[in-house]
Amino acid sequence: MSKPVAKPAQDKRVDDPTLTLGLGVDRSSPVPLYFQLAQQLEAAIERGALTPGSLLGNEIELAGRLGLSRPTVRQAIQSLVDKGLLVRRRGVGTQVVHSQVKRPLELSSLYDDLEAAGQRPQTRVLRNALEPASAEVAAALGVGEGDEVHRVERLRLAHGEPMAYLTNHLPTGLLDLDTERLEATGLYRLMRAASLTLHSARQSVGARAATAEEAERLAEPTGAPLLTMRRTTYDDTGRAVEFGAHVYRASRYSFEFQLLVRP
Repeated sequence: MSKPVAKPAQDKRVDDPTLTLGLGVDRSSPVPLYFQLAQQLEAAIERGALTPGSLLGNEIELAGRLGLSRPTVRQAIQSLVDKGLLVRRRGVGTQVVHSQVKRPLELSSLYDDLEAAGQRPQTRVLRNALEPASAEVAAALGVGEGDEVHRVERLRLAHGEPMAYLTNHLPTGLLDLDTERLEATGLYRLMRAASLTLHSARQSVGARAATAEEAERLAEPTGAPLLTMRRTTYDDTGRAVEFGAHVYRASRYSFEFQLLVRP
């Protein structure tokens, strides 16, 4: 009786997305080889060629393709792990997490910026209620201290990962702040839909350590660095229509400035 023929094992190797990136290094350059490779991988993540969830191929294969040593490739990948762009998962491999959101300093909403960057924004409304205006909020909105204002607290996510914790105060009667609509789109879009013309804003950007509550909501350790932004927005009549106090994960988010030489 003949023995059954064993079936060949299926190739379980995941297709390596780096094969189509045209990676290469310039050995005549003074830039370290690991840094050249890291820059190319980071650029691919930023432009969406390496999408969140993508698995990088075997380090040995990548090193062989580029004529690099395995420690050089490992150093390049580790530098992106340290930046939060890649993560090593036991039993899975090296995986793309996300690209850092780089937000220009202009009068736009985080929702619109994330959507423009292909980040699939999501919103969880944590609070949506009326409350007496504090001294700071009253001064920003031009109302009396203790006057009733609308307070909205939201957690903004991208690809299911928390990016920012947003607190906004608005004058009452300005627009319908329905929780379902707030979770479906951005606040500025709701304002524009209510025929409000946003004209200008005063904004300050800073940094501080995360409180225990903020850390829990943003999936960061207590004391982790956070970017902060406070903004008062005005419509085309000069009326203050919104005061925002937001915190962002520094590992996932940055502000971009364009600086001009004074004539």
